[in-house]
Amino acid sequence: MIAEEIHRITDALPTGVRLVAVSKFHPSDAIREAYAAGQCIFGESHAQELQHKHEELSDLTDLEWHFIGHLQTNKVKYIAPYVSLIHAVDSERLLAEIDRQGAKAGRTLRCLLQLHVAAEETKFGFTPEEALAFLEGGSWQSMTHVQLVGAMAMASHTDDEVRIRSDFHRARQFFEQAKRDYCPSFSELSMGMTDDWHIAVDEGATLIRIGTQIFGERQY
Repeated sequence: MIAEEIHRITDALPTGVRLVAVSKFHPSDAIREAYAAGQCIFGESHAQELQHKHEELSDLTDLEWHFIGHLQTNKVKYIAPYVSLIHAVDSERLLAEIDRQGAKAGRTLRCLLQLHVAAEETKFGFTPEEALAFLEGGSWQSMTHVQLVGAMAMASHTDDEVRIRSDFHRARQFFEQAKRDYCPSFSELSMGMTDDWHIAVDEGATLIRIGTQIFGERQY
């Protein structure tokens, strides 16, 4: 089941788009099964759960852990030594703490700015306008142990494909403007989940985050 779904998704992805298998709330055995099918990138959203799995799966040396959920500043220290990409940087304060913990770990941590483009109210994420203002302010340029490499976005929770496409298109527009004007290092646009990843790929996603389609309903 897991292997079949991974192959079904990856076979449909164009060159340059990678799958993040969202393994949160699923056991390490399920990750091993996905890994055996060729999947190396896994997304987690709780620092303690990720730490536990990182230890359990330490023999899989080429696993790439992505932190995809809301990250509290006091949890950064737990993942800084090994996380490959942090998808949801939603404040300057969080980025500064990631920089501090990256310095302690002797690593430069790759990060995405979280964009709020969906219709739902949320307390997390920059609007595209706020994100551009943050980049223009330049405080991030003095941070020596973080690298901003792109953006992450979630579309509105709706069946309206026109709205979903509009949300993703807005994120892509931000990505292109930020890359052109502020961050030539931008290379990743993380958007699209189980129900809308096809649209996200059409709109320029380079990373799609899929959990339920691969692993089924959460197990714990």
